[in-house]
Parts: sequence; structure tokens; C-alpha cells
Amino acid sequence: MGDPRGFLKVRTRRELAERPVEERIKDWFDVHTESGLQSWTTEQAARCMDCGTPFCMSGCPLGNIIPEFNDLVRQEKWEDAYNRLSETNNFPEVTGRICPALCEAACVLGIHQPATMIQNDERTIIDQAWSLDYVKPLPPQRLTDQTVAVVGSGPSGLACAQQLTRAGHTVVVYERDDAIGGLMRYGIPNFKLDKRLIDRRVEQMEAEGTVFRTGVEIGKDISWDDLRSRYDAVVVAIGSTVPRDMKIPGRELKGIHFAMEFLPDATRRVYGVKPVNDITAEGKHVVIIGGGDTGSDCLGTSLRQGAKDVTVLQIMPQEPKERPANQPWPTFARLYKETSSMEEGFETQRAEYVYNTDSVNFEGSDEDKAKVKVENSTATEGFVADENGHVTGLKVVNVAPGENGPFTRQLGTERVIPADLVLISVGFLHPDTETILDQLPVELDKRGNIARNDKFATSQDGVFVCGDAGRGQSLVVWAIAEGRSCAAAVDEYLSKEKSELPAPIKASQRPMMLPR
Repeated sequence: MGDPRGFLKVRTRRELAERPVEERIKDWFDVHTESGLQSWTTEQAARCMDCGTPFCMSGCPLGNIIPEFNDLVRQEKWEDAYNRLSETNNFPEVTGRICPALCEAACVLGIHQPATMIQNDERTIIDQAWSLDYVKPLPPQRLTDQTVAVVGSGPSGLACAQQLTRAGHTVVVYERDDAIGGLMRYGIPNFKLDKRLIDRRVEQMEAEGTVFRTGVEIGKDISWDDLRSRYDAVVVAIGSTVPRDMKIPGRELKGIHFAMEFLPDATRRVYGVKPVNDITAEGKHVVIIGGGDTGSDCLGTSLRQGAKDVTVLQIMPQEPKERPANQPWPTFARLYKETSSMEEGFETQRAEYVYNTDSVNFEGSDEDKAKVKVENSTATEGFVADENGHVTGLKVVNVAPGENGPFTRQLGTERVIPADLVLISVGFLHPDTETILDQLPVELDKRGNIARNDKFATSQDGVFVCGDAGRGQSLVVWAIAEGRSCAAAVDEYLSKEKSELPAPIKASQRPMMLPR
């Protein structure tokens, strides 16, 4: 039991302090100036009410035992806190940094006060555990004679691999890129997630017995059917990688790229790896179509690369700052939250967010608007090019509810935004299944994801799928939960008996939130 009066003693919430904007946009390090244990950490943890019904645990797909580790933080029992947290979460150093904190949205205290700092407690626990040398490899006590191939090294694949390795199976992880980590390595900028955090986890997993093969693309270097014949089970964790495109005039022009063609190269440059697409925002008017997390990552990256200005377009209206009536507690409400990248853009006057806006076509623009902007109610109309076939601007128009639906274009609002570099960040459709459908045909669902039952099994015997490849585009915390649950299903398949591995979710389970 925690401090029963903790939430009455401290009614305010502390956030980790961030470095000054002008300092942090000059490098690729963590935006925070504070990390690890702080003078206020324990009193913040004491705000947890240890509710009789902990809705925070229902909001978290991992089922983290949040009231218990909050109280252990309060008592500064770091080893116990780490042991409790690691029972449910393979990679708290990741979720403690980039998770949208579904648990905090469901916090009972959050009804009347700022929610408990669950995410920061999680981050502090794992940072303390690493610094105090509590994080050790956990190799299996015995080995089975069963082998598993995991294709993809994102959060779901790694979580699945670690669980199966600890169960005694021989696990080999295949990754087509040059380094392990998937989206965590090349999709999330270094200033949000330092890649050294991934490297030390990989070292732990190697010490436990997991084998990694980088630079191997299944379907090309090794066929899917050959892989299946080599292993007793195969787990497909290839993510949702086919981007949603925009079919508007001028799309074929030079200088228009998907976000995931742009972001990985930024990380590669940080670590001295040769870029693949060699796209840079330096000295350019940048337009980012899509205002989600990936769009924000593109903004922060563009600013650090020296963009002249950045305009972020979002077809949806700006989210409310407080929970609306149609998104009641304890569901996850879609609220406006200024990211560190947005703060950087606004403070330097080099960025602007434009909401309720649609794209029309790509075209030329005025050279004088040297700042980043965001406007409301705007849609992309199209692109216009220079004599070399390179995009120079984007024609947009405001949208609002009307006779043609919620995104009815508003006559007379057309305008051109300067654009030397356009980044499309409007989400992903489904996984790239071209080779697996040819070589090891699996059934797909109606959205193009790999179909599976509640035990994560595909239509092919011994082939399982977890993460975004089966769920569709989702969050890191859901990916880890899927990987853990899929590992339990694979273990049952191999052993022919009920697994002792935890399975926090079923494949059909969905977040505790309401549709738009």
C-alpha cells in the first residue's frame, strides 16, 4: 500500500525539464536536460492512489502492475521495482520514452487532478536498474530441441524472440536492415530514442542465446517456404510498411518522398552509416503532409538539418486540450499535446501547423516565406514543379464539414505553400506481403494485414504473426504485448501443452478507446 494521502499532499505534476530549444536543435541528443532519479521522483510516485480497481492497468495492453511499481519507486526499492516492471514489459526503456501513456489516460486520479507520472516512473525504474547493474541476461535453465525463426526485429519481433529464448527454444531473428531494432532504430529519431538503448538490449538478448542475422531479407535472400522448412515455427513480425500514398496531380515530381524514406537516413548519418536515399532538409522549404507522431518526428529532424521553414499540414481539426464529452474516462482521449518538435518549430518561428487543410496539387511558390507554419482546416490539392521537374510548391485548400462530408473543400481558400521538399506522413496501409504470398501463401484480412486467429496463428501451419503485420498500424506498447502473447502461442504449439509464458492480450483485443 502506498501513501494513502500522497495525492492530497502533492496535487501538481512534474515533467522532466527539457534543454533550451536553441541548444537542442543543434544536436541529436535527448531533448531532456533531466534523466533518471530526481529530487521530486518519490513524492510524485506517492501520488498514486493504489485504486481498488486500477484502471491504469486496463489501459495498458501489457498489464503492467502499476500501483505496485509506483509504490516501490516511492520507497526507492529499485531492484524490486525493476523486477516487478520486467515481469510484464521487455523494453521499458522504450515505452518509458515514446509510449503515449495509455495508462495515464485511464488513471483515476486524472479525473480531478493531473494523472500520476506512470511513464516517468517506468523510465526512472529502468534507468536506475541499468545504472545499478540489476539488468542481467536471463538464459534458459534448459534447452528444448525446437527452433523458431522470427522475421523482423521491431518491438513485437524482439519481445517474441526474447520470451521464446527464455523458454528454452533456439531463436534466430532475421532483419533486412543493417542493424537490429526495426522502427525503433530507423523510424524514431535519436533525440526521442537513443539507439544505444537498443544496442544494450540486443547485447542482453545475445547473452541469453538469441541469434541475430542482419542484412537478410526473407523472400529474396532466403525464400519463405525454405525458411519454414528449416524451422519448427516461423513468426512474421515485419510491421506495416506499405505507406499510404496521395494520388494528386504532380505526385511524380522530384522532391516528394514518404516520411520513412526520409527519417532513417537522418539516423544513419548520426551513427556514421551511409544514407540509402540521401534526402536532407538543409536549406529547403519543407512541407509535411500529416500531423501525427511521424509528422512531428519529420519536423524535429528537418529543423536539426537546417530547413529554412517547415509547414505541417493536417486534414483533421486541432484536437481539444481537454477531454471532450464524447471521449469519456477511462478511454484514451485524442487531445492536443505540443511535442518537443512542435515547441522547437514555434519558438524558433520556423514551423507552422495547418489544420483542416487538404492538398490539391504541387506547384511553385514565393521564396520569401522563410518560416515553419501550421494552419487550420487545410487539404492538399496538388504539386507544381520547376523546369527540372522538381517540386516548388503545394496548392492547398481549407476543408470543413459540408455537403460533401466532413472534408468539404471551401471555395476561395486555395493558396500555394512553398515546398522544395515534401514529406508524406499519412500512415501505413498494411505489411509488404508480396513475397510471402508467392512463396508461403497466407490469408489476408480485408485491410491487407496477415490474418490470424486469437492465438496469432496464420492459415499456414506453424506460421504466426504479431505486431503491426497482423494488427495494422499501432503503438509500440501494443507491439510488445503482441510479441509476448505470440510467444506464448508459439510455445504452446511447439510443446503441445499450455505455456507458462504470459499472454497479456488476444490478437482480436483492441485499445480502450472510442472511434472518431
